[in-house]
Amino acid sequence: MKAVITGGTRGIGLSAAMVLGKAGYDIILTGINPEDGEKAIQELEASGVNAELYMVNATCEEEVNQFFAKIGEKYGTLDVLVNNVGGLGGRQRFEGMETSFMRSVMALNFDSAFFASRAAIPLLKKGSHPSIINYSTIAVTSGGGPGAGIYAASKAAIEGLTRAMAKDLAEYGIRVNAVSPGTIDTQFHAATKREIVESWKDSIVMKRLGEPSEVASVIEFLASEKASFITGEIIQVNGGQAFI
Repeated sequence: MKAVITGGTRGIGLSAAMVLGKAGYDIILTGINPEDGEKAIQELEASGVNAELYMVNATCEEEVNQFFAKIGEKYGTLDVLVNNVGGLGGRQRFEGMETSFMRSVMALNFDSAFFASRAAIPLLKKGSHPSIINYSTIAVTSGGGPGAGIYAASKAAIEGLTRAMAKDLAEYGIRVNAVSPGTIDTQFHAATKREIVESWKDSIVMKRLGEPSEVASVIEFLASEKASFITGEIIQVNGGQAFI
């Protein structure tokens, strides 16, 4: 079995690679930082996971198409696509938001998933119990923090894309779902003061931050045959953060 994880060289993506690899998948990572990629491959292989790495700019249509063409030539099929690429991209409030900033955040979060999914579909059609897993965020329902409104909007688009692709691809047996993490303790929050991050625990029912492995385990479930009748769903992984 083969699983592509875009931008999977650290954080939740790397954790998903580890969990899926231990579940029997050969892991194909993409990334843009060779140093992070090399470390990720070493960590995966040290744990007995068969993994390989490709440098791909996920927001570049041509690079994404070339990457999946290579995977098609090498393997012919694909079983799982995890659209892990994404991020905040910075903070700007709407009144003064630069159009270029808006476009860059949409490209990072929406275009990346669209390009990869479109290119992967022909390979997934030939896969075993094929599945696409996207990433949303709790910011979709909260509207995001200060300056993160366009990030929330880009992930709302991902939720729409997830449901639309689930309908469109059902006839081929391809399931499409998304995980929606709350506050997970990763490098995503590295630019925020630690005391501020720690204060966010007060808004979480379970009074702690999530771990990347706790999102990765849901990804592994959604990719498995145990989730064979689940498609078009957005699975919240937030410790009850949305309840407060």
